[in-house]
Amino acid sequence: MIPAKDEADRIAATVTAARGLPAVDLVVVVDDGSSDRTVELALDSGARVLRHSRNRGKGAAMETGAEGVLMVEEHEAAAGTVRPPRHLLFLDADLAETAKDAAPLVLPVLEGTADMTVALFPATRLRLGGHGFVVRLARDGVRKATGWEPEQPLNGQRCLKRAAFEAARPLAPGFGVETGLSIDVLRAGFRVKEVEVPLEHRATGTDLRAQMHRARQFVDVARALAARDLGPAVRRTWGDAVDGARGGAKEMSRKIGQIARKKR
Repeated sequence: MIPAKDEADRIAATVTAARGLPAVDLVVVVDDGSSDRTVELALDSGARVLRHSRNRGKGAAMETGAEGVLMVEEHEAAAGTVRPPRHLLFLDADLAETAKDAAPLVLPVLEGTADMTVALFPATRLRLGGHGFVVRLARDGVRKATGWEPEQPLNGQRCLKRAAFEAARPLAPGFGVETGLSIDVLRAGFRVKEVEVPLEHRATGTDLRAQMHRARQFVDVARALAARDLGPAVRRTWGDAVDGARGGAKEMSRKIGQIARKKR
């Protein structure tokens, strides 16, 4: 399952690599309001494509994709092919050729040693521009909610059983989806583990656009935690920045910058 928005440069390589993964017999791309050739290139590469007419965010794309897989399975059953529900492997659209290295995420779920796996990118290949304060917020929230402390709580490369996914619905909106998914799956009693995989994707950078992106991430993660009754606990650590989640991204960027500098 590959949520995508304006990923024409990489979507074909990502789909092609994903189709070669072990046990993968279906690749679904959910186009989240792209204005480029993402849909055309995904189709040409062998993916099934579902489309949002406007951008609805990653969480909505993940849910649309899961519904699409369910529809495929219903059609298969109507044609006489009855099978257990497929596990769901979520990959970012910008992985390109490195998506072929996601196999270690699949095996623990297939073998029954985990109900959800989360990718752990090796530090030597993690060149993502340093959004550490958002990572710390998500990590703090997951730990306080479940007792589990993930190293890379925002990593979107995940494989999980359908039952685990359904237990986490509705998913948290926006960039809070990974944090909310981890908390909800663990609270429902499923087993989660991080698995090192040699994947990589684009760095977010350090310019103003990247800072605004991280501000939006912070807002969405803070809201996901608050929706799971973790607002007071996180506020004790992050103070005004969490309270500022109701404000605009520019104000959030200023506040979280102040907090992040204090925590270095």
